Amino acid sequence: MRNISAVDSGFRGRADAVAWLKTPSGAVAALIVATLLARLLFAASLGLGIDESYMVAAGRKLQLSYFDHSPIAWWMTWGIAHLTGSENAFVVRLPFIALFALTTSLMYRVTAALFDPEAGLWAAVVLNMAPALGITAGTWVLPDGPLFAALLGALFCLIPALRSEGRAAWRWWSATGACAGLALCSKYSALLTLGGAVAFLTTEPQSRRWLVRPHPYLAGLISFVVFLPVLIWNAGHGWVSFLFQGERAGGSLHPFGPITAIAGQAVFLLPWIWAPLLWCGLVALWHGPSDRERWLLVCLAAPPILLFTVAALWGTPLFHWAAPGYLMLLPMLGEAIARRRQTSRLVRIWLGATATFVMLGVAFVASEARYNWLSGLAADLPLGRDPTLDIVDWTSLRTELEKRGLLDPPGLVVATLKWHEAGKIDYALGGLVPVICLGSDPRQYGLTADPDHYSGADALIVAPRRSLAQIESQFRGRFDSIEPIAPATIMHAGRAAMELPLFIGHRLHKSADPEAARDPRSSP
Repeated sequence: MRNISAVDSGFRGRADAVAWLKTPSGAVAALIVATLLARLLFAASLGLGIDESYMVAAGRKLQLSYFDHSPIAWWMTWGIAHLTGSENAFVVRLPFIALFALTTSLMYRVTAALFDPEAGLWAAVVLNMAPALGITAGTWVLPDGPLFAALLGALFCLIPALRSEGRAAWRWWSATGACAGLALCSKYSALLTLGGAVAFLTTEPQSRRWLVRPHPYLAGLISFVVFLPVLIWNAGHGWVSFLFQGERAGGSLHPFGPITAIAGQAVFLLPWIWAPLLWCGLVALWHGPSDRERWLLVCLAAPPILLFTVAALWGTPLFHWAAPGYLMLLPMLGEAIARRRQTSRLVRIWLGATATFVMLGVAFVASEARYNWLSGLAADLPLGRDPTLDIVDWTSLRTELEKRGLLDPPGLVVATLKWHEAGKIDYALGGLVPVICLGSDPRQYGLTADPDHYSGADALIVAPRRSLAQIESQFRGRFDSIEPIAPATIMHAGRAAMELPLFIGHRLHKSADPEAARDPRSSP
């Protein structure tokens, strides 16, 4: 009888598990596990991209903050590398993949709190299908990963904060402030979304009462305290981060810039995801504060989308900068899908076709990065035109330089001309020799690897797509002499993918060296 009872109990347990998986919360749990495994496979197939290599290599020295961005993504990379003793692409991406599992859960819970669990499920599904949200930010070493998690964490806390009273209100507002501080410590553009929360409190009648209460101001104070290390670091470095980000908004007039920005945002999200998201936002904007939940979302979404679209009139903002705005529109799209999925065959086809397209696209990119089969099909592809070379680790460079004994001379440094080239090369060399950037835009390398600290040393100049005449014209004043040597070859899956011109610069001068300053051809 005990055995029969145990069997019955096991059947009931399995039946309960199957029933739970059919609920929205169970389906989201299954989605998280499935997409986590898919991201692990994807991460293992690709080398580090340009920004990833730069963050890993330039971030080897732990600091309170960094030149380009707030520090959390840099800290995550530094932490996992020191914990495991490895800078392998798969290893350094692990914290970002794990964090996106939390982001998916937060998207579900935020949407369920605003609408219902079914809407939360579909918002989480679309989150994982949008390339700029669920693939790059969900897998790669980028500030967007922690930014998305922190912004959703702030929204997750803000929703009950607006509905609470007494001690509960203090707790929720404090948690909102802490998450807001983490968002600012992930990326400066978080300020736009957080500004949208202030706009909501100002324009929504029921929520306006909070402006005369201390709770939101406590949240602001907490976020300031969390963000304080970034301010301290910037104060000690001439506010370089803020100056750098501010300068990116300037430039000549580009009348068609906003159209280009909108097109780029659509491509990064997939046009058939971008269009429904935008429609949901426009509908919410039309109804205004009368629909409180949707008005909250559109207030959070509008600032980054509008600012980075309008800013394209004078600059060249990157298309993914507006992604936090679209992230805040996802709950409304999830709710729209939940309402129409059962009755609309078109919605079901849209979901299935999008999931299929994304899976095939990810498989295509991963297989090409792994096996370089496109170059095999097109043998006449010009050298250096490999379309996936940016997501291939240049480890073959280190192997070749070691074989040629070019990394052995004592005191030798490796010199590059741009920050992103420095990142790829420095990551490939694994910190074996110092890497400096001699160009006018060294970014973090200008702070952690000042060329003047290596004055008098010989430099191996690695200069992709540059000739001797170009190098001499730009940098002769920085060296006693410059001589070309045999180039190195970057290999991709056993095939030559790119040729790197190499030069030896003899005796590096300080940038303020009078002899260098007298040379009109120098461009320190």
